[in-house]
Amino acid sequence: MSLPPRFLLSAWPWLAGLGSLLAAGPAWGQDVYFSQAFANRQAENPAWTGLVDDYSATLSYRDQFPQLAGSFQTVQLAAGWRLPKPGLHHALGLLINQDQAGTVGYTRLGATAQYAYHTRLTRTLALSGGAQVGYGRQRVGYDNLTFGDQYSADGSYAGATAERLAGFPPVNYLTAGVGGVLYAEEAWLSISGQNLNQPNLGFSTQAGLPLRLTVSGGYKLFLQKPAGSGKGEQREISFIPTASYTRQGGSRRSEAGAYLLADPVTVGALYRNLNSPNLGTQHVVAVVAGIAVGSLRVGYSYDVGVSQLASDLGGAHEITLTLRAFDKLENAFRRLKRRNYPNAPCPDF
Repeated sequence: MSLPPRFLLSAWPWLAGLGSLLAAGPAWGQDVYFSQAFANRQAENPAWTGLVDDYSATLSYRDQFPQLAGSFQTVQLAAGWRLPKPGLHHALGLLINQDQAGTVGYTRLGATAQYAYHTRLTRTLALSGGAQVGYGRQRVGYDNLTFGDQYSADGSYAGATAERLAGFPPVNYLTAGVGGVLYAEEAWLSISGQNLNQPNLGFSTQAGLPLRLTVSGGYKLFLQKPAGSGKGEQREISFIPTASYTRQGGSRRSEAGAYLLADPVTVGALYRNLNSPNLGTQHVVAVVAGIAVGSLRVGYSYDVGVSQLASDLGGAHEITLTLRAFDKLENAFRRLKRRNYPNAPCPDF
């Protein structure tokens, strides 16, 4: 049976998107990653919860592969709160995220509860350990498909299809993760494991959500340390090289970058190497910029594909908005009583 040209035009964006997803094979079960990893640090490791601020809330939006029909869009809300008593040891966090590929009818909604425990090992060295439990719901629908019986002989749209479409039933799953962050004022090391139970997403025998292991770290080189009002106001200027490695299923991601902080502005550049069995090796460069205005932090990044496929798909845009609070008076009291922790040195725009 031949299909009207208008059907082919209508279905092509959906088919293109579906073809790209099928080419990625197990990529159905890959977690989304952010170029602004430190603005979205709770998504990488639950041990970051409550580590930088007394409390904070971050709204993130990522539009990946904008040249692909429908693109892949992620919205995430992350919130963290360090409990003041007893002893500033405990912190609670919440992650809510939604992934969507418009023309494919794919959506994934998740909600994750996080807990972190902070402790000092020495006067200058501290450790945070975290754990999380999350719920997810994933579905793929045929909402954007049109069929031959929806068009008349002259190609005009005739109405709803008589096809019986069951689609993929929604899949509900639970996932768990743990992590730790060892840090001092000028350096940190983060190790985390996500999807420890490797939940089945139900699309095929290879559609589980694989275990994700991530190791990252960095060093802050102070070019000018901030000074309090007793010595006159002096803004921080620092240079922060970072590196990370992630393995999930058969895919590997390595990343190296550097940030320059001249308070209140942060700029950075990252090189990312992505390797997967189906898509080979892809190279991406991300440019990052952020600014602090009072309690508000705004960040923007753009991914530039260096390899051919990454370039054809169009990279990614990412925006983050963070409201954060740090009680300076309480911090002075903690310092006086020697109860304060080292300041986490990661870029925190």
